[in-house]
Amino acid sequence: MNDKLYRITLFVSALIIPIVCGGVVYALVTDAHDAFEHFGFLNFLTSSEWSYTEGDERYGALPFITGTLLTTLLALIFCIPFSLPVALFVGEYFRDTKVASVLSTVTDLLAGIPSIIYGLWGFYTLRPIIMALDISPQGSSILTASLVLAIMIVPYAASLSSEFIKMVPNELKEGAYSLGATRAEVVCKVIFPMAGSGVFSSYVLAIGRALGETMTVTMLIGNTNNIPASITSTGNSMASIIANQFGEADSLRLSSLIAIGLILFLITALINMIGKVMIKRARIV
Repeated sequence: MNDKLYRITLFVSALIIPIVCGGVVYALVTDAHDAFEHFGFLNFLTSSEWSYTEGDERYGALPFITGTLLTTLLALIFCIPFSLPVALFVGEYFRDTKVASVLSTVTDLLAGIPSIIYGLWGFYTLRPIIMALDISPQGSSILTASLVLAIMIVPYAASLSSEFIKMVPNELKEGAYSLGATRAEVVCKVIFPMAGSGVFSSYVLAIGRALGETMTVTMLIGNTNNIPASITSTGNSMASIIANQFGEADSLRLSSLIAIGLILFLITALINMIGKVMIKRARIV
């Protein structure tokens, strides 16, 4: 009887997750319907206009999709050269040492810092540096937001990657060493092939973290409703435009903001699905 009750409890708990997810999608689709009906789904995706003049409202999501994808891609590019060495340092080269333990603790601590703190640091420290280097006149830009985003996602990618690296069986590494392989060869030909799918999944998670970041991006991206001409230009992300305008929006503009939220949800889901497919393929190989 206890076992049956336990299984029923687990089943109900597991069933709640798809129900909640379905409820979120239903609410977003329902509230975004007016915007899609008025502008058309494809036109809304490809339009770069964002004008809430009464009687002549025109809304499009393209500038915000572009800003989101640009900041996320740049953050990932900046993240890899720092997170991967940290993961190898903690998970392989100095595994189970005090130095690795301290570095791992600091990395986990960075992951727990609220995003608003990163935003304040970027605004008062990094932004003046960007201005002093004459990279961007106002300091706020796609590049500035991406640099701080990269710092934010390094702990996620490094911590998870190091755990997957530690999972590689010692027997395989010792066998490679016995055949005369160097440390670098063991890393490239044994560790990465074995832990590659896990390391990749850690970066997929990091991308998901960067896609939905709101406060940091809002403080540093510049908040202009246009398609960025370059990485040093200002722009807006999907999360930041919602944060900036949701409180004062109503009617068609509110529906358009919810539609942007739905698109962000779909992009995140799509990236996660692609990541899972690639992980499965890597495991088969």
